[in-house]
Amino acid sequence: MPAKGQESVMQTSIFLARLMGPVMLVIGLSLVVNAKTYTQMSAEFVASRPLVYLAGAFALTLGVSLLLNHNVWSADWRIIITLFGWFATINGILRLMFPDWVRRIGPDTFKTEKPILVSGIVAAILGAILCFAGYLR
Repeated sequence: MPAKGQESVMQTSIFLARLMGPVMLVIGLSLVVNAKTYTQMSAEFVASRPLVYLAGAFALTLGVSLLLNHNVWSADWRIIITLFGWFATINGILRLMFPDWVRRIGPDTFKTEKPILVSGIVAAILGAILCFAGYLR
């Protein structure tokens, strides 16, 4: 039987897997299905200073929130949540600290649909893993 603290951490992990899994799965599938639309939208998005700022603020808030509640470094599915928290935190910091750099590299990033397709496939796979861990284990 797990210790009291470990049980609480696992409950948090399962809650976050149930929350993040379906969201990541649907977003990932929508990126794959609508890659052309999202490629165009992404290029338009990074052209807007206010949107880059808002995305940075939201990403930083999401990332720090995840890390405050789930900074779990384990060799299992829970690492996905922790890595996502770190990715969001770093992404938010970069967008807030270096908005012109983000706006400069953005158009080059979204010249083709490949980055959107790859992101969609990765998000869908990670979302499916989290759904399995949160709902079906």
